[in-house]
Amino acid sequence: MQFKPEKKLGFGLMRLPLLDKTDSASIDLEQAKKMVDLFIERGFTYFDTAWMYHSFASESAAKEILTSRYPRESFTLATKLHAEFFETFEDRDRIFDEQLRKTGAGYFDYYLLHGVEGRMLPKYERYDCFNWALEKKKQGLVRHVGLSYHDTPELLDEILTRHPEMEFVQLQINYLDWESQWIQSRGCYEVATKHGKPVIVMEPVKGGTLANVPERVTELFRNYDESRSIPSWAIRFVASLPNVMVVLSGMSSLEQMEDNTGYMQDFVPLTEEERQLCFRAADIINNQTAVSCTACHYCTDGCPMQICIPEYFSLYNEDMRENLEEKGWTISFTNYEMLTENHGKASDCIQCGQCEGVCPQHLTIIEFLRNVAEHFESGQD
Repeated sequence: MQFKPEKKLGFGLMRLPLLDKTDSASIDLEQAKKMVDLFIERGFTYFDTAWMYHSFASESAAKEILTSRYPRESFTLATKLHAEFFETFEDRDRIFDEQLRKTGAGYFDYYLLHGVEGRMLPKYERYDCFNWALEKKKQGLVRHVGLSYHDTPELLDEILTRHPEMEFVQLQINYLDWESQWIQSRGCYEVATKHGKPVIVMEPVKGGTLANVPERVTELFRNYDESRSIPSWAIRFVASLPNVMVVLSGMSSLEQMEDNTGYMQDFVPLTEEERQLCFRAADIINNQTAVSCTACHYCTDGCPMQICIPEYFSLYNEDMRENLEEKGWTISFTNYEMLTENHGKASDCIQCGQCEGVCPQHLTIIEFLRNVAEHFESGQD
């Protein structure tokens, strides 16, 4: 399995600059072209898009800003097939052919099954998508096949054991999620490494959360080295992991491109001291939690609605640390929906008060559940 050598920074085409911030399809193509030009000028080659990014406009933008302007062998392009958008065997080919047309790429260097989580895995297997992707490779339309993933290390281990033909894995990894019980960055990274699969990192700055950190974290990094930008710590943290092939950054401005390509052009891995500084930063951010639940589960045993209270609070805390105004959606919404398949929703609370009576932290659980319901359920019918 021979991968084309890549500099470790990739350009994620899912947060491109917009002409209208209320319209994700209104990509500022002229600014995006300048960003691509600088990216390639500084020796970077990896671009990542997907079927639904920017309200289905990202792949077309890739043609406008990249494939129509540069020789095909001068860059590498990745895109993905998502289970939400096909319902028949024929749909897989229809989408793939449309992706080739929209991007104008001729072939894809990297093709991913998108979001191969517990809920989606049966559909990918039912429609034989793993073998389908390999067939595209045999046809010369794809050079490398892999998957992107948001779930447990245990399930990833099962998937890679069943499908050793997958050549790489794309994972959410950053210093804040490294030990998160939901994202489990470290665990998933270690599973991919055990199976000998190179890792492509997504969300290294957690959608901007690790670019706009609390003041205490800013001071921590500035006191160590005031010349480095705050996002650089997050990107260099993941780029320093031995099994990481590429770190994707969804850059939204020429200024972000200038910064990221500047320190990644001649990448220097973090020292152990710097790595520990990132973990200290994570502790500070994690301590700024909306609900100080310790997950003792005293509250759940007697809940008449079978609400998994600590799990919902954990997801809520995750999102309260996010830059939600900029991101709009996080994986926590999916995790919440998955939990409600077997547990009561936060809005199912009947305010009986038994949970508050046994909580050793004396939390106002009923009020917090209202907040959780408003956050995760407000857009539901």
